[in-house]
Amino acid sequence: MSRPDTGVVHYDLPSPYIPHACGLLHLPRFIAKAKKAVKGELGKSYQRNYKKGFDRFLCLHLGIDPDEVENIVRESDSDEEIDRRLAEILPEDLKIAKWNREVVQKGLSPMGRESLQQAKRKMGIEDRDDLITFADMIEFDEERIP
Repeated sequence: MSRPDTGVVHYDLPSPYIPHACGLLHLPRFIAKAKKAVKGELGKSYQRNYKKGFDRFLCLHLGIDPDEVENIVRESDSDEEIDRRLAEILPEDLKIAKWNREVVQKGLSPMGRESLQQAKRKMGIEDRDDLITFADMIEFDEERIP
């Protein structure tokens, strides 16, 4: 499916609210986007934030390069191999609570609220008071929030 406001929508991507087995929110989504990107299947609207936005923030939090994650996905033959190889580059202390709190609060700061309102205006949904974070906007865009 395609929308005029965002382009192709990948309904099969995991929610940013879904944790990886290690406990980190958004990591399954980043891995899923990397799988699409290495196959050349990542939609244009997703490409502009791929390895940026939440992906980059997650990698900054972990002290790893987003390209490392993409290379692991490209070179691995299974999800198990991806997880094993990621475990080799991840820090010992993932600071899970700190990261997960950050993910669910992106968009709540004064600057974040302003950016969120701009995004809502672009999508023609500025009246949606229930969409208060960027993760909520992803959920809305991929129709997990009606």
